Amino acid sequence: MHTIEQLETDRLNTLASTGILDTPPESCFDAITRLAAEYFQADTVLLVFADQSRVWVKSAWGEQVRELPRAGSIFDRVLAKDGPVVVADFSLEPQFVGRFRMMRRLEFASFASVPVRAHDRHILGALTIFSREPRQEMALDQLNMLESLAEMAAAQVELRRLRQAFMPVEQPAPVAPKPEPIGWPRTHDLRRALERNEFVLYYQPEVELATRRIIGLEALIRWVHPERGLIPPMEFIPFAEESGMILPIGDWGLAETCRQLRKWRDEDIGHSSLRVCVNLSARQFARAGLADHVEELLRRYEISSRQLGLEMTESSLISDADIAIEVLGSLRRLGVSLLMDDFGTGYSSLHYLHKFPFDLLKIDRSFVMRMHEGEQPRQIVRTIVELARVLGMNVVAEGIETAEQYRMLRDMGCRYGQGFLFSRPLPEAEVTKLLRLPGGVLPEPEQQLRCA
Repeated sequence: MHTIEQLETDRLNTLASTGILDTPPESCFDAITRLAAEYFQADTVLLVFADQSRVWVKSAWGEQVRELPRAGSIFDRVLAKDGPVVVADFSLEPQFVGRFRMMRRLEFASFASVPVRAHDRHILGALTIFSREPRQEMALDQLNMLESLAEMAAAQVELRRLRQAFMPVEQPAPVAPKPEPIGWPRTHDLRRALERNEFVLYYQPEVELATRRIIGLEALIRWVHPERGLIPPMEFIPFAEESGMILPIGDWGLAETCRQLRKWRDEDIGHSSLRVCVNLSARQFARAGLADHVEELLRRYEISSRQLGLEMTESSLISDADIAIEVLGSLRRLGVSLLMDDFGTGYSSLHYLHKFPFDLLKIDRSFVMRMHEGEQPRQIVRTIVELARVLGMNVVAEGIETAEQYRMLRDMGCRYGQGFLFSRPLPEAEVTKLLRLPGGVLPEPEQQLRCA
């Protein structure tokens, strides 16, 4: 008998064989959602497919959205039931309102969703109709009609899969996946860690150098393995990048950050202005639907967009500048803070600063560490600080470890900083204690050093 884990692995393998994720809308699917909208007089119709962490909208009629978080989605409900899910009136089932609310601008009152199955019967997606008004219970013939439309979508998916499998020789062949590593971890280790909630976030404070007040946090992932203990990111993130597991792991980090922000806000309303920054991988950033995904998380956890910061390195932007401009612009319109991480280590920093709408630069720790070596390394940092000022950006200096570095940066006019001098990355409970300090102000660094 197959385990749930194996069934999900098989489902994801079948989904990958279709090549349907991260592809543009196609008229054949648009015709299906339009027919569903007209037949059922629906306000919105979505045809979606889902991988481990996200629901990819292949076709939409009405509400236009590209991507949504999978956790708590209607797709998960359909998958768990292995069949149709119909909610005729949310007011009669209030537990659905917060848990399965998918849309951003449409407060729907009812929905009906049926699975889209592959040739091997795995559920790859769902066809869902939404209404602003409560509906009567769906009659059997109506449900059959919706399932027939889902079968039309499934037939198109099967055609895609066959085209992928029997592609003519002259067309470019799909890139073969890299072989699994001989050592550890492997893909199934990372997938199992996600399923068993073994990942946790640590938080490192960002402080205002003039006042030592905590103005934000950087969320950093750790793996608490049941046998190996606490595993730092450098031991698993590189393989997660290579294997593609960085996408669901990164999406988990985004959702967990929003959940934690909501928790801190509920515990102390004074934290409503706290910003937490999350590192985005190049693969996450290349997704055209990223802004939709982020917007739904902000809505679901009812937090302000200004409380979320997204950090990216230059390598995240190099592969496709057009997508980068589109995604950054969409995130900027949400009001999310955009940070360029490790500034100064790439080859095109100035070019990107003029081209992309960043709010804040993070000076790479390698420059901060060398400031004591002489005037030239200090001048590099001073130049970055001045450049940011001219461009209307703020600066965070990373890797501050000594009181001397702290004083030099403060004298240069660098406004913000983070590093071991102020605090190491801390688990939730410990960083919460720092946030509860009067005014969120940390002690003088020299005092911390004497007590260390």
